[in-house]
Amino acid sequence: MAKLLLTGVDGNLGGLAAAYLLELTDKDNLIFGGYSQEALDKYGQAGVETRRMNFNHAEGLAEQFAGADTLALISMPFVGKKRQAAHKNVVDAAKAAGVKKIIYTSLVNAADPENPSVEKIDHAYTENYIEESGLDYIFLRNSQYAEAMITNYFTFVHANAPLANSLGDGKMAYISRKDCAKAVAHALLAKNLHHSIQNINGPELLTMAEFVEIGNEVTGNSISYQAISDEENYAVFDAMGVPRTTDGEFKDDSEAPFSSEGMVTFAQAIREGKMDVFTDDFEQLTGAKPLTVRYMFEHEADFQVGQRHSEDH
Repeated sequence: MAKLLLTGVDGNLGGLAAAYLLELTDKDNLIFGGYSQEALDKYGQAGVETRRMNFNHAEGLAEQFAGADTLALISMPFVGKKRQAAHKNVVDAAKAAGVKKIIYTSLVNAADPENPSVEKIDHAYTENYIEESGLDYIFLRNSQYAEAMITNYFTFVHANAPLANSLGDGKMAYISRKDCAKAVAHALLAKNLHHSIQNINGPELLTMAEFVEIGNEVTGNSISYQAISDEENYAVFDAMGVPRTTDGEFKDDSEAPFSSEGMVTFAQAIREGKMDVFTDDFEQLTGAKPLTVRYMFEHEADFQVGQRHSEDH
């Protein structure tokens, strides 16, 4: 079997995908890549071939991809030109190394020019660049992680305040990060998907008010949902010490380990109906049904957003 290269195994999504891959295929079929030697050592000690790589630097990257037939690019956690440059480095190096196919973790409705999410810009750029490269691909267009909003829910519970954001009555098919990782693993192994776009959605479209109500029913709390403006939403994140962009300083153990620009424009996109994509692509790809928001609240300790992992220098 040709080698499958999973990048980003030192991150939240990549680490979960690595665990699924080790259940689905023999370790001899795998190469795990990342920038953290400590994380790589864990897999190396288990007998998995590992390679240290930093996508911000193109020099030597093709050598790190050598021998791989299919590569999973976990999108980088920073936003803007740095991310676009890093992703371009990966695609160029993959092509030079003889990689035939790229699995890329993208965003729902990434190709829509009217989608106001600032995150969408980088995903659209990367999708276009992969297409233009001539390589085969699977784009996994993920819905928003439910974990981010579950953590956010408890932030407002602890503050004894309504959960306030600018999503309004917009709907999203919230998906677990664990399910997104499962999709990465199955996409790497997929034999019959070529030049394919897969929408990785949760099992139901929910407004934020409905999301909060499920949380209340499961946990016994009684907070409400309050729709606020985008500017008011920025103020909420400013008060939490969340940087406006990914060039800013992130607090350790932040309950919102993302930039507020990304989150607020994402909320705008949801409010404007740009993110209400709802398919059964996940089930068709993996053979499993996606986890429900109710299940995740029932096991909330296992479905928190976690810490930020980034190496962007």
